[in-house]
Amino acid sequence: MFQFTEAQLMAWVGSFAWPFVRITGMFLAAPIFGAGMIPVRVRIVLAMLLALFVAPLLPEPPAIQPFSLEGLAVTVQQVLIGVSMGFILQMVMSALTMAGESIALSMGLGYASMVDPGMGVQVPVVSQIFVIMGTLLFLSMNGHLFMLDMLVQSFTLLPVAVDGLTRVDLWTVVQFGSTMYVGAVLVGLPVVAAMLMVNLSMGVITRASPQLNIFAVGFPMMILLGFLLILFSLPALAPRVQDLVLAAFEAIQRILGA
Repeated sequence: MFQFTEAQLMAWVGSFAWPFVRITGMFLAAPIFGAGMIPVRVRIVLAMLLALFVAPLLPEPPAIQPFSLEGLAVTVQQVLIGVSMGFILQMVMSALTMAGESIALSMGLGYASMVDPGMGVQVPVVSQIFVIMGTLLFLSMNGHLFMLDMLVQSFTLLPVAVDGLTRVDLWTVVQFGSTMYVGAVLVGLPVVAAMLMVNLSMGVITRASPQLNIFAVGFPMMILLGFLLILFSLPALAPRVQDLVLAAFEAIQRILGA
C-alpha cells in the first residue's frame, strides 16, 4: 500500500497547480488562445493539459503550503506573470484595431461596426479586416508556438517563488503601450494620409463647382478609394506586424529577466 507524506503531497500539488495558474493567466489575456469565441472550459482544459506536459520539465517548486499566505502570494505572482505576458501580445492586435479605426473614420465608415470575436467589443469593419490579417500573419510566423515556448521558458527564467514581477517589470508592460500606438500610426498612416488628400481634393471640387452634390458623389468615391488603398497597402502590413510581434517578445523577455 502506497503511503504519502503531507510534504510529498503538497510538492506534487505545487508542481502542477502553480504552473497551471500561470498558464491559465496567459491564456486568458493572450491573442488566439484568449479569444472570446473560445469557451472558457476549452481554455481551462488546454491549460491543464499543457501544465501536465510541462510539469516534469520544470524546476523544483518551492516548499510552500499552497493554502498559506505565502502560497497566496505565489499564486498572485503567477497570475500576474501570465496575464502580463498575454497582455503584451494582445496589445499587438490592439494596435491593428486602432489603425483600422483611424482608416475607417477617414473613409466615412466609422459607423459600420461589428462585434470583434476576439475581444467581444464593437469595432469598425475595417479594424476587423486588419485584426484577421494580423492573426493570420501571427500564425504564419509561428507566433503561437514561440508564445508557448516562451511560456515554458518563463518557469526557468522566472521560477515559481514569492517574489516575481517588480515595479520595473510592470513599468515595462506600461511602456509597451507607446509601442502599440506607434505601430498603429505606422500601419494606418499611408491610407489616412492618402484619404486626407482625397478629402482636400473634394473640398477643392466643391469650391470650384458649388452646384455639384459632393455628398452623393464623394461619399461612395471615398469608400471605393479607401478599400483600394487598403488593398495596395496590404503588402506593407506583414513587416509592420512582424516588428510589433518581435517588440512584444522582446518586452516579455525583459520582464522575465532574459
